[in-house]
Amino acid sequence: MAHGLFYVYTDPGTVPEAEFHDWYDHDHGPRRLKVPGFRSGYRYGALDDAKPPWLVLYDLESADVLDSPEYKALGASPSERDKAVGPGLATLDRRIYTQLSSDGVAPDEPAPVLLTVALSVPAGAEDDLQAWYTDEHIPMLLEVPGWQRIRRFRLVGGMDGPAPEFLSVHELAGPQVLQEPGYRAAISTPWRDRVVASALRRERRVFGFRNSLAFS
Repeated sequence: MAHGLFYVYTDPGTVPEAEFHDWYDHDHGPRRLKVPGFRSGYRYGALDDAKPPWLVLYDLESADVLDSPEYKALGASPSERDKAVGPGLATLDRRIYTQLSSDGVAPDEPAPVLLTVALSVPAGAEDDLQAWYTDEHIPMLLEVPGWQRIRRFRLVGGMDGPAPEFLSVHELAGPQVLQEPGYRAAISTPWRDRVVASALRRERRVFGFRNSLAFS
């Protein structure tokens, strides 16, 4: 069974930032990690000045974990802090993905920087997207110094609204990797330009590692 990814954007909104982080690190996140099938949780902050400013990645045994009674019980019985903080959030955008592929070498520690690219393509263009990633884009990127691992995912569902169908999560050794000539070459090919031009919706974000969520 393919691994799953729970991809969650948040914006504190009216919640003071210190309270937001304390809630996520010591209440909200750890409660989710108690659910069987949640393997890890890593929090990242935006390096690109775009919003939402915060991202958490929960690696799952499979996307089906979010259909489990244990996970559904969290929504049915929110903590007192969930009740206090939740209404003040400007964004809670939760997306469920299943893994399509993993290339490169997984780092021993959480990657210092993530480049995430989410997009949808027109009907009939999926094969071209897959071929571009497999035959050109992934091989070129993995030649870039500091490009560690590339995981690709397909959307199972958005819990808070529509979301792009495909997601790639790129794990990088640092922000300087995005200045490497090899990266510039990888995003300057005719095939890449054709794929991007055809995209119905595309999100490109850059995040820096903040912390791991602890099991409690």
